[in-house]
Amino acid sequence: MVNYAFIDAQNINLSIREQGWKLDWKRLFIHLQDKYHVKKAYIFIGYIPTNQDLYSFLQDSGYHLIFKPVLELKSGKTK
Repeated sequence: MVNYAFIDAQNINLSIREQGWKLDWKRLFIHLQDKYHVKKAYIFIGYIPTNQDLYSFLQDSGYHLIFKPVLELKSGKTK
């Protein structure tokens, strides 16, 4: 059986930060492979051109990226 993981980057990142931790994306992918036999992990993430290094790192770690539109709030912050 082939398992797939579908990850919302913003939700998992905020949840981990709320616990006072920092997410190690590479170790998460290895954990998903070892424990759940995940063959492909898709990350849904907002595209911001200045985050290209992060996107490259995630792809090098084995993730498949699906880009979502980024919303800009009236304050100028991104959501």
